[in-house]
Amino acid sequence: MELRIRGERAVLKGHGDAYTREIDPHSLALGPELSDALHEWARVGAAVRRAAENGDPGEAAGVVTRRGQQLAARVATVMGTPVHYVDPVTDEVSVISPQPPAQRAAPSLMRQLFGATHVGTEPTPWATGLVVSAFIAVVAVIAMLSLAVALAAETAGWVVLLASAVVTAGLTPSLWLARRVPIVRWIALGAAAGCVLAWFGIVPVAL
Repeated sequence: MELRIRGERAVLKGHGDAYTREIDPHSLALGPELSDALHEWARVGAAVRRAAENGDPGEAAGVVTRRGQQLAARVATVMGTPVHYVDPVTDEVSVISPQPPAQRAAPSLMRQLFGATHVGTEPTPWATGLVVSAFIAVVAVIAMLSLAVALAAETAGWVVLLASAVVTAGLTPSLWLARRVPIVRWIALGAAAGCVLAWFGIVPVAL
């Protein structure tokens, strides 16, 4: 397959066959974003080519060449076949091969800090994880009961229940999202257990 500029539009055709019909990228399964990018590159390439015929196009020729090679690589990957890229300024032909299948994406900052969203084949650290969960649960129980006792001494019982409900509701979304994150999920488990256990003490305090 050959990628070249015809006028101010990008066209694709079978390489080496003069009778092969030139095809608009929009007619192929390249997607609208890539097809539009090809035509935009063609318009710029045509302008740079005219500038080259009238003088030195400067650095613009190199920019058009690099952009065209990038787009040709995307076309080759989508179509699964090498693309003969015809430079719009120099008419030089270079063969662009399909890019290999993308490897696993680079981990985001959150994944680097807290690990992947699933463990895979790694063993689950039950002993260490449960110890961490138990410690966090104790901290959560103490914190919520301390809040309830402090409010009960100064306000009515319904205020204690309302405040505890607000705290529990505020923590629930975060704990739910963290349930599958390695390391953090043990903290979430402990916090969730602590919130549940704390209610057994909050209700008597409020009443």
